[in-house]
Amino acid sequence: MAHLGERIVQLRKQHGWSQADLAEQAGVSREAIGKYERGEAQPPVQTAKQIADVFEVTLDWMLDGSASASLDRQALQRLEKIQQLPPEERQHLYALMDAFLRDAHTRKAYAS
Repeated sequence: MAHLGERIVQLRKQHGWSQADLAEQAGVSREAIGKYERGEAQPPVQTAKQIADVFEVTLDWMLDGSASASLDRQALQRLEKIQQLPPEERQHLYALMDAFLRDAHTRKAYAS
């Protein structure tokens, strides 16, 4: 399992940023980013949250790679809104999503 530093490196590279770019975005020093990435230091919780916010990922994922790892903030916000729907409307939405995902999976299978 990847540690925090590896996740920071992964996200930084996905964004095409240097350590200095990330440091500027997160409001910390480049040297601190380097230490976090190498596992030489752990950021304070507030700093880890700032880095997570810059990448638009959850703090949970930044710290431990939890199940919400692949969910960006927009996905999480949508899931929260879905949870607030009445049960019948929620079931209709789930049926639509299931049909869409099934169709996407089928298209992918036939494209291979």
